[in-house]
Order: sequence, then C-alpha cells, then structure tokens
Amino acid sequence: MTSAIDPVDLTSRLIACPSVTPREAGSLDLLEAALTGIGFAVHRFSAGAAPDGPVENLFATRGSGAPHFAFAGHIDVVPAGPGWTTDPFVPEVRGDLLYGRGAVDMKGAIAAFVAACADTPSHAGTLSLIITGDEEGPATHGTVALIDWMAERNIKPDMILVGEPTSEARLGDTIKIGRRGSVNMWIDIPGTQGHVAYPHLADNPLRRLGDVLGALHGIAWQDGNQWFQPSNLEVTAVETDNPAHNIIPGNVRLRLNIRFNDAHKGEELVERIRSTVAGLAPGATLKAIISGEAFLSPPGALSQILVDAIAAETGLTPALSTGGGTSDARFLSKLCPVAEFGLVNATMHKLDEAVAVDDLGTLQKIYRRVIAAALG
Repeated sequence: MTSAIDPVDLTSRLIACPSVTPREAGSLDLLEAALTGIGFAVHRFSAGAAPDGPVENLFATRGSGAPHFAFAGHIDVVPAGPGWTTDPFVPEVRGDLLYGRGAVDMKGAIAAFVAACADTPSHAGTLSLIITGDEEGPATHGTVALIDWMAERNIKPDMILVGEPTSEARLGDTIKIGRRGSVNMWIDIPGTQGHVAYPHLADNPLRRLGDVLGALHGIAWQDGNQWFQPSNLEVTAVETDNPAHNIIPGNVRLRLNIRFNDAHKGEELVERIRSTVAGLAPGATLKAIISGEAFLSPPGALSQILVDAIAAETGLTPALSTGGGTSDARFLSKLCPVAEFGLVNATMHKLDEAVAVDDLGTLQKIYRRVIAAALG
C-alpha cells in the first residue's frame, strides 16, 4: 500500500520547524494542514504566559461515538546545542538515517501516526490526536491544559497511545505501561558566616550537611515489585556562596531527586525527607515539586493490541516496562488505560539525533494495525 502521507517527508518538514519549548515554530501549522487533508477536525488553543508560555496545543478528531482511541505526543524539542555535524534544524538523510533535532523525540512518531491515519480512511468510533508543545519543559500549559479542554467538552478516550521513543536496541523491543514518579527537592541549611581562624564565632553548616547526606543516602528502599524497580534518591547538586578559602559559609544548599515506584506517594516522600533533615539540621528549609506520581496501566487490551501489532510487523515480542524517565503519560493515565510506544531512543536529546528511515515506515505500519484493532 502506498500511503497518502510519506512519514519520512513529514518528519523532515517537522524537523525543519525549530520548535524548542515552548515555540510552535510552524510545526502545528504543518500538522493541521496534513490532518485536515485526511478528514480531521482540528482545534488549536494557547495556554499560559511567559516565561513558560504561551504554549500552543492541538486536538484533532475524526469520526464519532465509541470506541474512542487517541494518540498523544509533543512537537516541542530540547535545545540543540553546539557540536552538531550539520544544522540540527535542516533535516538530512545520510546513509540509512534521517538526522535532525526531534527526529526520534518525537516528531518521527507523530509523522508515522498521521501517515497511519491517512492509510485508514474509514473506521468505526472516534480517532483523535492530543498534541502539545511543552512536554520537554515545565509541562504546565500543555497536556494538562488539553485534559482540561477535553473535560469541558466531555471528551474522554477509551485508550491512549503516547508515541514516546520507548524502543531500546530495536524498534519494537519495549513498550511502557507505566512510569515511576518523580519529586525534586531543594534544601537550604543555614549557618553563621565567619573567619576560619575563629570557628567559635561562626556556625559551619557544612558540618550538618555531612550528617544530612549520610542520612539521605542511608534510607533503605523496598525492593520494588513485578512492574517497578526500587525507588532511588540521588543528590544532584551541593552549593554554597563562599568567595574565599578563609571564610566559613553562612549557608549551604542541597538539591535532590527521588524517582519512586507505586509503593510511594510524592507528598509522603517529601514529609519523610523534611522530617529527616529537621532532626539533623534545625532551621533548614525544604521546597519540593512533585513532577508526577507513579502510575501503572496493568497489561490488558491496549498492551495486547500493541504486542500483536509489533509482532506482526517485526517478529519481536516487546517487553512491558516502567523504566526510564517521566512523560506526559503521567497526566493522561488519569483518563483511561495508557501505553507508550515509539522509535529507538538511543539518540534522543543527543548531538546528531537520528532515526532510521526504514523504522519510520515500519512504525507507520505498526500504528496502522493498532488503529484498526483499537477501532475494529
């Protein structure tokens, strides 16, 4: 079958839009034109304000009634940075690979899904796309705003597929059916600045820092479970404003992140760390931001549809995983069963990000099977 939309061409045109969060840079214009051309009604709106916005979002739908199957993704990309072999926003095919920022994460998957929709001119039920522009950023004015927009209109999919690059060594080897939660914390331990030769006139907070670090790294986490690895705490920064070698600093700041499984809740962990720190460093303050709670969509109809489609096109039986970082699936999982599946993630967020040209065509075929099974 010859597709009405070439996923390689559409990926290339999307790459050429420098849509670094929260810029749309013409990428949603391209998607709107492609989707209206294959029968979708497209709705766009902006949410938020500077510095995190405004963020442009897109919801497209075709058909009506049940079942309702949705695809979710993001057109924003992380900054390219220096050191690329060629311009990161000028797509280029070299050998078997298409290079450009967003090729893998995740403009290629969006293009493959749109191409799959073009190959499915008629279907039962409702087919939708939920596309945001701030997944790589604060994630406050994108998918969250789209969910609110959908709720106001009583729109609720039965299943959602997120096109994140989940494959590891080969296209089709891994599906995500959940994710660990994530919480960031900033701890400020106060002291009293003074001369190093007169320590009795000062109060060195770095002494208490050592106790705090020891306690944090000594926390015993449970062993995980069938679907989740153990939770883990990582200290990511220690800072003090000390301009000279002969000054005892007046305070020290500590930053940490906890990736946690479904045995924990974010607020519970914040209070646990707050209590630990308070007992060792009186007067310390703690600020926390919970990026998302752990979630799991237990194996069921959606994951089986994906497993069957992947096996039919690649011969692989994908692993069901909850590993890796967070994604917008953490928000969408509150609506209905959610799974994530997309391209090989080896080059995402790296210099010379690239996707195998053949993988785009194969992913299109997998998504086409998924649509047919989900709406059949």
